[in-house]
Amino acid sequence: MYFIIGIYGSRDRRIKASYYLFLYTLVSSILMFLAILFLYFKVGTTNLQILINANVLTVLEERICWFAFFLSFAVKMPLIPFHIWLPEAHCEAPTAGSVILAGILLKLGGYGFIRFSLPLFPEASSFFSPFVFTICLFGIFYASLTTLQQVDLKKIIAYSSVGHMGIVTIGIFSMNIPGLLGSFLLMISHGIVSGALFLLVGLLYERHHTRVVIYYSGLLHTMPLFSVFFIIFTLGNIGLPGTSSFVGEFLVLVGCFGVNTWVALISTSGMFLGAAYSLWLCNRILFGNLKLSSVSSFRDLTKEEFILVFPFAFLTFYFGLFPSILINILKPSILLLNI
Repeated sequence: MYFIIGIYGSRDRRIKASYYLFLYTLVSSILMFLAILFLYFKVGTTNLQILINANVLTVLEERICWFAFFLSFAVKMPLIPFHIWLPEAHCEAPTAGSVILAGILLKLGGYGFIRFSLPLFPEASSFFSPFVFTICLFGIFYASLTTLQQVDLKKIIAYSSVGHMGIVTIGIFSMNIPGLLGSFLLMISHGIVSGALFLLVGLLYERHHTRVVIYYSGLLHTMPLFSVFFIIFTLGNIGLPGTSSFVGEFLVLVGCFGVNTWVALISTSGMFLGAAYSLWLCNRILFGNLKLSSVSSFRDLTKEEFILVFPFAFLTFYFGLFPSILINILKPSILLLNI
């Protein structure tokens, strides 16, 4: 990603964005590496199964190691206030880089929490869960309100990703089967929906060479196929019933409600803000009068572009209408965590 952004980025700030990505990842990963070295010298191995069953850490040592791991994974999610690199990286990355970033790279943080933090440090994870919930709730509201102020299409989607990853983290640290299952499903759905939105924005940028929202209006009249797909993924981003995000968000809220009712209620209200900025964006660029003064020509999706985007739309509805396919695969893995 460092080279994809730094070499193939779209604007002059791409070097700064690639360094942001590199430095944030490096500094946080060094802390986790030091914690891994400490575990090695304490237990004598880096075998994960042995470390999980060793139970040789004191309460203080476990909490310090948990925090070192947490900082590393929080940068990758990213959680507030470790998110600064993400909007910059998304804005400067080429379309393919943004899709990889949204679809794969952001999921490493969630994977790390589930695979390492919870099994290795169960007491510390339980102890710090109120702290994590607080960060996530703040992140959901901060990302939503910040998104409403953005004018760059990529930044709008990037900040919405910060909010969604906050919901995922709440589900993970609920530390029960519905919460973890919802986090899995929401990460998969986010990779599909957010990746598709970045792809559509990239196709729009290739045509008109701008991502500023105020230059677009009334695209529904001249780009109907593009507009249909944009509406589908906007509804998926909101978590409309029947789309893949709805099942994940619902299960996260069910899991969180069993642990902390107030966190579940506050995060639900944060989701309404997510619906607000998503629908507002959709309304601003698809409906209204055409702005011929800023955009001189319009061209709808080509056959190749339709073939590229259609699988994302199919999976958005398929996993929304038939979530049991993913649930049956994921549930045995969650049960093996013994959380």
